[in-house]
Amino acid sequence: MMHELLKLKESYILAQKMGLKSVMATVVAIEGSSYRRPGVRMLIFENNTMVGAVSGGCVENEILKQSLSVFWDNKAKIMIYDGRYRLGCEGILYILLEPFSPDAAALDALETVVKKRQSLEIESFYTKTEGIQVGLGSEFHFEGRKFTFSDVQLDKVLPVYTQTLKPRFHLVIVGSEHDAVQLCHFASLTGWEITIAASVKDPKTIANFPGANQVVHLLPEEIDSLVIDNETALILMTHSYSTDLKYLIGLKNTQPAYLGLLGPVKRRNQILNDFFEFTDSYNEGLLDVAYGPSGISIGAETPQEIAISIMAEILSVVRKEEPISLKYKTNAIHS
Repeated sequence: MMHELLKLKESYILAQKMGLKSVMATVVAIEGSSYRRPGVRMLIFENNTMVGAVSGGCVENEILKQSLSVFWDNKAKIMIYDGRYRLGCEGILYILLEPFSPDAAALDALETVVKKRQSLEIESFYTKTEGIQVGLGSEFHFEGRKFTFSDVQLDKVLPVYTQTLKPRFHLVIVGSEHDAVQLCHFASLTGWEITIAASVKDPKTIANFPGANQVVHLLPEEIDSLVIDNETALILMTHSYSTDLKYLIGLKNTQPAYLGLLGPVKRRNQILNDFFEFTDSYNEGLLDVAYGPSGISIGAETPQEIAISIMAEILSVVRKEEPISLKYKTNAIHS
């Protein structure tokens, strides 16, 4: 996911400043079950430290050992990990280990793509034969340009794993009370990009919201000035009925992936009725993604538990999954 790649990028920049070489590990194919799917990555540094993970923890130490030869000879290779005969929790993982030394132009292009909330593509050329082979490696695709992970010549006749990374999921929290702080904190742990939209009279700053990317102070009629795309969820939680209604009216022409309304069913029905009364025209798709009371029924009581409930509903809506216990799911966990 995009947020994981950005974490690796920041760690790589720090390692560069320390003069440390880096090796990227990418799961390019699997056979059988796996804790994570192809495309998951981690960085290994020559001081034997690692950032990220490609499994639940049973593969990483083996990757660390296998990466030593990449540091020594600067040649990419394929590592095969067969978890069936080890801990019994994994299938067969094909992992590409390659030098990772993107130049400043690649890092700048990545930063631009992130700011513009654009998707990017990564192609990894690999084989299912263990060991070193000429032409192994990966490259970024940014806005029609290509940047290799390191200064190598890729063999594009080899099998390729192609991954498209969407922009980080964006959560706009309209409100700045204690429960908004909790939702912001929990959502940030998932890697979501968080915007707090507070009243223009609210003195709170980003320091009051751990994990937030930005705090903006907007009038209700200014709320649609935010970037609200199909990778954005909004939740109205000002705890003021009239204020929530004004912000809802301000959102009338937007199309987020999810719109959450706090409060009981009676409040939801009233705010929607008033929305219809005070709005001449609106995007009908907005109400198709309106959920109130926001959250799924898990017995949540505390602000922290309610935050988990809301996030779970957002994920289920965006991923088009009906919330059920996995013990009752008859098909694969991951599509």
